[in-house]
Parts: sequence; C-alpha cells; structure tokens
Amino acid sequence: MIVAIALGYLGFTAFQGASMYYLTVDELLARGDTAYGEQVRLMGRVADGSVDNNPSASTLRFAVTGEDGASLPALYSGMVPDAFREDAEIVLEGTLTPAGTFQADSLLVKCPSKYEAAPEDQPSEDGS
Repeated sequence: MIVAIALGYLGFTAFQGASMYYLTVDELLARGDTAYGEQVRLMGRVADGSVDNNPSASTLRFAVTGEDGASLPALYSGMVPDAFREDAEIVLEGTLTPAGTFQADSLLVKCPSKYEAAPEDQPSEDGS
C-alpha cells in the first residue's frame, strides 16, 4: 500500500514538471503581478550588450528579449554553457521577482540550426 502511494506521488510530481511549458518574454510580462513567484520556463534571446559575467561570484546578469522586442533582466548563478553568447536563443527555468528580474535556476542554450535554405536566386547543389 505504501509503495503504491509512493509511486503515485512520484508519478504526480513528474507529471507536474513535464506540464510546465515555455513562455515568451512578452507572454510572461503580459501576466503582470500574477507571474511573480511562479516557476516557469522562459524562452528568448540574449540581448546584445547586456551580458555581465562575474566568474568569481558565479553570477551572470543579462537581458532576455522577446519576439516583439520586450526585454527582461535576468540573473543566473551556476555553470554558464559554452554556447552562451549575445543573440543566442536560450531557455531559462526560474521565477519572476517583484523587482522585475527573472531569477533563473537553470540556463539552456538552444543549438542553432545547421541547415539553411538556399537563396531563391541560387540553384541547389543538385543543379535544380
């Protein structure tokens, strides 16, 4: 009986974490005060000229921009991925503080696509 309850609890907590979806910066800001303290995944780009990395304190400050140009300051403490740089597409997991800063618990850098469409005026490699 106890094992069944424990397995049910583990399944429930795993489902809760899996049900967390991505928000854009614009969507998070549109939530207003209701967004404070809510654990979310935030997707955006690192704003140009915003990176302030302090390796001795293991803190990284930067701004995340959304598709519509909205910007949000972010703070992350931890290992910074090698691919992290300005204009990189990132996913943060954390909470928005009442001060308006996104406090990130995790930082992922999305890999850019290695495949690009051939320009319209150039034939593809197969000659078509």
